[in-house]
Parts: sequence; C-alpha cells; structure tokens
Amino acid sequence: MKTILIADDDQHVRYLVKELLMKEGFQIVEAENGEKALEMLESKICELAIVDIMMPVMDGYKLTEEIRKSYDIPVVLLTAKSQIEDKEKGYLSGTDDYLVKPFEPKELLFRVNALLRRYGKVTETNIRIGSMFINKKSYEVEWNGKTYILPLKEFELLYYLASRPNQVFSRGQLIENVWGMDYEGDERTVDVHIKRLRERFAQAENDFSIKTIRGIGYSLEVS
Repeated sequence: MKTILIADDDQHVRYLVKELLMKEGFQIVEAENGEKALEMLESKICELAIVDIMMPVMDGYKLTEEIRKSYDIPVVLLTAKSQIEDKEKGYLSGTDDYLVKPFEPKELLFRVNALLRRYGKVTETNIRIGSMFINKKSYEVEWNGKTYILPLKEFELLYYLASRPNQVFSRGQLIENVWGMDYEGDERTVDVHIKRLRERFAQAENDFSIKTIRGIGYSLEVS
C-alpha cells in the first residue's frame, strides 16, 4: 500500500484530501507545516507529497526544495494563487505538478496516479481475478464475454474487496473506505450492495465469491 504525505496548515483541506486518497487504498500521513512534514519523511517512507504553498514555519516552496535534496518522490503543490509568477516559482523549487484551489477531487486523483506511474511507484490499477477484468480507469467490469458498467458504489465496493482478496472487512471499514467517513446512512447499505453484486455475478463462483464472515463482515475469496 502506497503512502502519501499531505502537508497543509488547513485541517479541512487535509481531511478532504485524506478521505479522497484513502478511498483509493492509499495510506496517509499528515503535517501542518513544512518542518513537521520533513520529520514525517524521516520516519516514514512516502511515495508522494502533496504540499500547500502557504504554510507557517516553512512554506511549500522551501519544503519542496528540501524534499528534492533528499528524496526521490513526486511533489504536487496546492495553492490559492494562480498567477504565472507563482507557478514559475513552484516549478523552480522542484515541484512536479501544480494545482490551484479550489480543485476537483478527481483531478487531484488523476494527477497523483499519473505522477506515481511516472516515478514507477504505483502498481497496475486494473485487477484480474480469473476471467474477470476490473478496469479502474474506465470503471467497467469485463466478465463472461460481457462488459458491465456498474453503479458507482457497487463498482467501488467490488474494486475495494477485489484489490484485497481473502481479507475480512467489517461493515464499518467498508463504509469508511468506500462511502467515506462523513457518510451518515445505515451500515446495512453495505448488505444491500453486497447482495446486488452477488446477484449480478452469481455464476462467477469459479473466479471468486463474496463470503459473509459471521459477526464480522465480508471477504472476497478467490477460487
């Protein structure tokens, strides 16, 4: 599992970015300023850093320069400034990419995955289980000669379980990682989505099955 550092003095921004990336299976470490971020990098191996420019103690430009001196990881700078001079300063400090706030969450995710691929720090995003092919880029599932376009949460639930075969998850864990920590609905929605996936792929027992682990939750077991 890849680890990403988020350095931003805005707790709300850190929370939003953290939730977005955790849903995609990344581990997250956080820092509220540049100095804390460097301390994190000394104790934790990270594959990428998302850095806000305007931070106390040490700003994002200086942090990026320090990262470049010691670590071979991509850096994405976040800023509220869109002037060309600020972008120039960011790239001169060594950043790989630059994103102006407010930004679309999916755009940040696209850029993160692109940088990780460029640096050779990400595994294939698609999953193959037997004759089933789960394409994360197109959000399609190919199986038994057919292409399925699932409802978003069904796809994300299937992808999350399939990317961690034979691992048991509670309903709470699945809610947190697929629906997000701010989800206020009933945990039983997991049961509903599991039922739909089982019905949709009822003939896929030769490839996988989603097992109910009594008193705990669910596990996707590969045949």
